[in-house]
Amino acid sequence: MQNLLELNQPALAQFFAQLGEKPASVKMRAKQTLKWLHQSQVTDFSAMTDIAKATRELLAANAEIRDLNVIRDSTASDGTRKWLFDVGTSAVDAVFIPEDDRGTLCISSQAGCALDCSFCSTGKQGFNRNLTVGEIIGQLRYANKALKADLGIEGRTPDGVQPVTNVVMMGMGEPLANYLNVFPALEMMLDDNAYGLSRRRVTVSTSGMVPQIDELARVVPVALAVSLHAPTDALRDVLVPINKRYPLKELLAACNRYLEFAPRDFITFEYVMLDGVNDQPEHAEALIKVAKQVPSKLNLIPFNPFPNSGYGKSPRERILEFQRRLSDAGIVTTIRKTRGDDIDAACGQLAGQIKDRTRRTAAKTINIHPASGSSKFPGDQQ
Repeated sequence: MQNLLELNQPALAQFFAQLGEKPASVKMRAKQTLKWLHQSQVTDFSAMTDIAKATRELLAANAEIRDLNVIRDSTASDGTRKWLFDVGTSAVDAVFIPEDDRGTLCISSQAGCALDCSFCSTGKQGFNRNLTVGEIIGQLRYANKALKADLGIEGRTPDGVQPVTNVVMMGMGEPLANYLNVFPALEMMLDDNAYGLSRRRVTVSTSGMVPQIDELARVVPVALAVSLHAPTDALRDVLVPINKRYPLKELLAACNRYLEFAPRDFITFEYVMLDGVNDQPEHAEALIKVAKQVPSKLNLIPFNPFPNSGYGKSPRERILEFQRRLSDAGIVTTIRKTRGDDIDAACGQLAGQIKDRTRRTAAKTINIHPASGSSKFPGDQQ
């Protein structure tokens, strides 16, 4: 049975063609189905009332709508909400952050992570597998449905606006290491027949996979955040080991190339503040030199300690002084507000429930899908 949540619009059109739908109708059927799945969050084909009964019966016989199963639903004192989703051999987190002018959902792209950043709790859990398109987009579908239920709203809202207004691919995993599934999910987020988010309201965060940054620019350019965390290759090699493959010079060049396609005129550099490791005045001066090579904004992230991390949180006064140095140099610099730390939903705390299949070492040495020169994804029309 085909899970329809795995299919973006081209793939849905192809699926309808395979079911025998008239060629002139497949695009319309794909658009109709996307609206029912992602705007109304239906779970039953019989609810798709603008689709012919015979077609609905054909869908029921050949397809399914397989939502993610929720293991745990937690709400923090500040209103941040975290869902732990069952994805078979593992579980992954998604976090909703409510604010006055937006609702941001932080989505996971992998069960665990193979990149092994030394300060990240997810990396310490090892790597299990990539999430599928349906498991990625399913986090957004579930969040909208659950949040609308809380508001007493079922199906489509009168103005078409969903509770989730912004998406950040900053949950568990490295999104660009799973780009074959992440890119079609991003296309659904942007599709007006699905979620209709603007490219400025969808952000992909990467630790610095240069070929995939170029591919993202070509296929589905959205806002880009780079997990920098160190201003020199020597330190970044320790904190973010992918730097050994794609050092700062290559990464910064890729960022400048990306800006030719990006919906924003800057790259966001994320920088976790580690006590005595990367938070000294000399680090600030080196970071200024890096930031001035790319139109960028700096987001300083207070470290969220976890057991046996080996790192401490920079004192607040030091973070403020670090910010002052950057700001005085003309670098727009913010300090990320910690949200949801009482339910382990803050940055760097997502760990899910991962069974490490000991793939971490292998993942450091294999080639992780370089840019292919094709925008086709599994299920897309050929």
